[in-house]
Amino acid sequence: MPDTIDFEQKRREEARWRVLRVIDAGRPIAVSEHIIWRVLADIKLSLSLNAVRRELAYLRDLGLLELEGEGAETWFAKLTASGVDVVEYNYPCPAGVARPRKY
Repeated sequence: MPDTIDFEQKRREEARWRVLRVIDAGRPIAVSEHIIWRVLADIKLSLSLNAVRRELAYLRDLGLLELEGEGAETWFAKLTASGVDVVEYNYPCPAGVARPRKY
């Protein structure tokens, strides 16, 4: 059972990094949760739309992104300045996000 928990945690942490990268690619325009969901599915990191929202909320709580439309049908996300710095390796990555090492 511990291997399953570890695998799920690593999967969530990788998904968070990928979410940040997708949102960074869309800058300066906010990226819809549906685009994020589709990109994750295309790279074989499929999550439910609810799981994508959960990871978006987690990243928002870390101060890495802002969410628009939380009460609406579709959510949109934009990186904060701190989020851009994390993606560009200018700031330490918080625990819970599986950012690869910079080479």
